[in-house]
Amino acid sequence: MDQATVLLIDDEDDLRTSLTQGLELSGQDVFASSQPENVLERINRDFYGVLVSDIRMPGTDGFTVMKQAFEIDPALPVVLITGHGDVPLAVEAMRAGAYDFMEKPFTVSHLASVVERALDKRRLVLENRKLREELADRTGLESRLVGRTPAMDLLRRNVSALAATDADVLILGETGSGKEVVARALHDEGPRKEKPFVALNCGALPAEIIESELFGHEKGAFTGASGQRIGKLEHAHGGTVFLDEIESMPLDLQVKLLRVIETRTIERLGSNKAIELDVRFVAATKDDLEAAGREGRFRLDLFYRLNVVNIEIPPLRDRLEDIPLLFRHLAIEARARYRREIPDITDSYMTSLMARDWPGNVRELRNVSDRFVLGLEQDPEQQAGPGATLFEQVASYEKTLIAAELKRNNGAIKPTYETLGLSRKALYEKMRKYGLEKEDMMSV
Repeated sequence: MDQATVLLIDDEDDLRTSLTQGLELSGQDVFASSQPENVLERINRDFYGVLVSDIRMPGTDGFTVMKQAFEIDPALPVVLITGHGDVPLAVEAMRAGAYDFMEKPFTVSHLASVVERALDKRRLVLENRKLREELADRTGLESRLVGRTPAMDLLRRNVSALAATDADVLILGETGSGKEVVARALHDEGPRKEKPFVALNCGALPAEIIESELFGHEKGAFTGASGQRIGKLEHAHGGTVFLDEIESMPLDLQVKLLRVIETRTIERLGSNKAIELDVRFVAATKDDLEAAGREGRFRLDLFYRLNVVNIEIPPLRDRLEDIPLLFRHLAIEARARYRREIPDITDSYMTSLMARDWPGNVRELRNVSDRFVLGLEQDPEQQAGPGATLFEQVASYEKTLIAAELKRNNGAIKPTYETLGLSRKALYEKMRKYGLEKEDMMSV
């Protein structure tokens, strides 16, 4: 986001000059004028800044200026300057939507502090708008595989390239990373989308019935087989079979699956008749199948047959920049399910999400978004305790922000202090203060 701008309107030349110089010394970019129209023309819905205006001015007063600014963007933070004894006027200003008011006389440092908080709020508004627009514009793969990091761009390109083919695919990813989402995308974005998508969790089916579930059986094939049954593989004819947790499939069944993949035929239990099969196989695992093969836990020949083409899903901890967009996407889904409005997503809350390890990946983030929409998640701004002082709340937020940036940079110090606008010495002092160790922020 570009450098923020403070728009300052005051008809007193000396005061306007003094405030401009003081704000610039505090690091702000200021555009000052005695003419409201010169300032208002700089405001639009994408404007990153805050409007500071005196209330009592000849011609157009501050209330009118604020109203005109709100007609352009009702979410623009406006700080009004009032004269001594104008407190009732200030209260009226707050009711009319002003972000804050300053009663003369005041220090420039006080104004700079108010402006800084207003800019934080403005940045959050603009970021949330951008995220909403991005989500609204996303269709197809972008709405399924949400994220704007290079890793997610590559994932979408790979899925798009493979969806149009009949190649069998092995999906690699940690628990909760979205392996079934990718498998469904491969199916829905390809020519088989009108045919069945059959998902089987190989780790959830009892060993004694998994063969019958996959291949089906004829009447009398075994005790209790009172009629013919069409198996999952045959049912998926023309479509896609998704074999999740393929590493959990019994070894003897792996032999039969390998034969099915190679011949594209099946035989129902109790029958010698080969049935031709037109299916695409997509398997998924969180395990290292090659290592499992060397250890005798998985057939290497099946691994080599499945591993002709593979897609690797990046864990959430490797794409923390995607969390704001992904969290809002999941929150919108939760809002539809629970018919609840989404609470305000503050900077501190989003920062706290980006500081977590996310061992459960997107599944874990989805659970958090559900709790957030249901009002069960606590914002870090309140985590210092209900009676916490302002100092304690600011310290809690600062610690969370530094920890998140360290984690994003895999514990690297230089990019962290550069991004945060600190010196190396200042960052180390704050890390000591909050008990943060860069080794704790490094991926293992």
